[in-house]
Amino acid sequence: MQPHLLPAVLWLAATAVLLAAGAVRQPSSNCQRKCGEVDIPYPFGIGPDDCAMPGFILRCDNTSGVPFVSFKPYVNHVDVLNISLLQGQARMLSAISSSCYNTTSKLMDYFDWSLNFTNTPYRFSSTENTFTVIGCQSLAYIRDYDNNGKYMSGCVAMCQKSDVTTFTNDSCSGIGCCQTAIPKGLQYYRVWFDENFNTTQIYNFSACTYAVLTDSSDFHFQMSYATSEDFNTSNNGRLPLSVDWAIGKETCEVAGKKLDSYACVSKNSECVDSSNGPGYICHCSVGYYGNPYLQDPAQGCIDIDECKDPNNYPCHGRCRNKEGGFDCFCPPGTRGNATIGPCSKVVAKQVQIAIGICTINLISKKDAYFRQHGGQLLVDMMKIENNINFKLYCLEEIELATNNFDDKEIIGRGGQGTVYKGYDLDPDNNLVAIKKCKRIDENRMTEFGQELLILSRVTHKNIVKLLGCSLHFEAPVLVYEFVPNKTLHYLIHVHDEPSMRTLEIRLKIASESATALAYLHTHKHPIFHGDVKSANILLAHDLSAKVSDFGCSMIRSTEENLHGVKGTMGYLDPEYLLNFNLTDKSDVYSFGVVLLELITRRRALSKDKESLVSVFKDAVKEDKLMELLDPEIADHDNIEVICQVAELADQCLAMAGASRPKMSQVAEDLRGLIRPMLHGTGEHHAGSPFTVQEWSSTNNAASEYTGDETSDYYSQKKKAAMSIEFAR
Repeated sequence: MQPHLLPAVLWLAATAVLLAAGAVRQPSSNCQRKCGEVDIPYPFGIGPDDCAMPGFILRCDNTSGVPFVSFKPYVNHVDVLNISLLQGQARMLSAISSSCYNTTSKLMDYFDWSLNFTNTPYRFSSTENTFTVIGCQSLAYIRDYDNNGKYMSGCVAMCQKSDVTTFTNDSCSGIGCCQTAIPKGLQYYRVWFDENFNTTQIYNFSACTYAVLTDSSDFHFQMSYATSEDFNTSNNGRLPLSVDWAIGKETCEVAGKKLDSYACVSKNSECVDSSNGPGYICHCSVGYYGNPYLQDPAQGCIDIDECKDPNNYPCHGRCRNKEGGFDCFCPPGTRGNATIGPCSKVVAKQVQIAIGICTINLISKKDAYFRQHGGQLLVDMMKIENNINFKLYCLEEIELATNNFDDKEIIGRGGQGTVYKGYDLDPDNNLVAIKKCKRIDENRMTEFGQELLILSRVTHKNIVKLLGCSLHFEAPVLVYEFVPNKTLHYLIHVHDEPSMRTLEIRLKIASESATALAYLHTHKHPIFHGDVKSANILLAHDLSAKVSDFGCSMIRSTEENLHGVKGTMGYLDPEYLLNFNLTDKSDVYSFGVVLLELITRRRALSKDKESLVSVFKDAVKEDKLMELLDPEIADHDNIEVICQVAELADQCLAMAGASRPKMSQVAEDLRGLIRPMLHGTGEHHAGSPFTVQEWSSTNNAASEYTGDETSDYYSQKKKAAMSIEFAR
């Protein structure tokens, strides 16, 4: 069978319509999927019509009479031995026809067999089956439906008594055994014997002759078959028969346009025209396995993890699974083709400088970027500080780790760059996050390496660790530790499980994030984040906070600060927006917006571009704060703490930066709010303007804007329009 792949656009369009309209019938999850020892995959089914596609319903019977024993699936009266979705075949049992001499009646007893699959999805395999005749004086015929002359064939098996001693096992050449092929598309056959060929004269050494349509791989001629009843009795009168099946009577090209009936519905499936008559079957694409007839991603075509099956997918180096395939490559420091043989160690042929886990050849063209980005200064500093835990990666390692920056590996996008999932950059094959920055200012290229070294010294449990970088690209590439649990933004605005975002969890994340930012602000070389937002607070496996995305923000020149700001609308400090001067209080303002997100579960900027800060300020003025709070947490037990968080957020959002608290004070206040909650007590600050007596839950989180905010640059041209919102 030669695969006929539907165009990707057609498939995507078809799938979208089918999923929306529910036109393609899918089986119930309650359908019986096993009968005895035989698996019954869809499109086959047992029982109700909705368990199978039309024409593929089977019957599951117990023919032995013993409860729960010998259950077998049947197509009409024919046993089904197994079903293969990949080959589009089913194996069934075909009866052996016989012609035997009766010593009592002195006549021949005939048992003829016919099998009718017309008007069904089944047709007898012309490549797997052969018409086989056994005997020493036999002519058996096979022909199609109603003897209409479209197909008829026969096979003669002859032998003499003297031939018996010359029989050879597994040899079917006409002496005692004869075989012939059948045509394609055959759905009915009948077997009978020519009565002029009988055993009345030779019954003393060969009383019976036999004929059967069977899978040739299951037939092995034995010397005793032509001279005894062994052929029939040893096989219980039946042999396996291979039956091809297909969906409908149309080609893939025609069927794929009929969205209400097209069967290849799994995302990673493709259509294959039948090679034995009309119709088609469905295959999982290369690199996938499962059932291509099912839409459910967990049951349809699933990615094969080739790295877990080295016998079928050998790799002599490092194996990395990916959707639809795998990469096999030699680890750093070695070379070769790992798919065909072991890797060999690289022997340096010229003087090179060893940095981290790779060597950097200073004379290659790619190293021009390395020198421009201050790489040589960074190398010299790393030599002085021998204990520094920071690595420089070469271009090839980064490209290999990201599969040449494949879009499938993207885990985040922003105004400062794109983040990819990275593999195999350390001996333990730990995942990393690789950020490809967008811009670098030429006036600051030589300073960048020194700034990276400063960032590498940032070590805090609530800050994503910068592991290393590559300076061989036009813009630097930064390598961070991988944090598995998505972002605070996802937890607040997308996650559908309220128990994962209790007030205690929200305050814990806020406190840890504030502590991390305070650490950056009070570092020996103070670092201002510049893009604090819920999407830049990652969550570890225990939901502990990890502040991220502060590396590329350092790629900024003094001149740049005079002409634009970098950040995300809804979080931008109005003072920074007006004078383009980023300070620690700019981070405090943005963090105040995050606090509002935590207590309201509303986005920083609504679908209508309305600022959450403005909505909050108005609600406070009109004494309607409670209408703004998230009803998931706004109950009597929590309300006093929530009001104190709102008051702290209000202080952070002061228009003048000098009026805002330092981040260290914000962190201390949040820790003070968590402690009484953990000990089951509540504290309330008397006289707070955020004290309320009653509330109503009118918040509708579903109505908020669902798109992700992105960081960006904002120039003087945008300044006036943006400032109006803050002035409001």
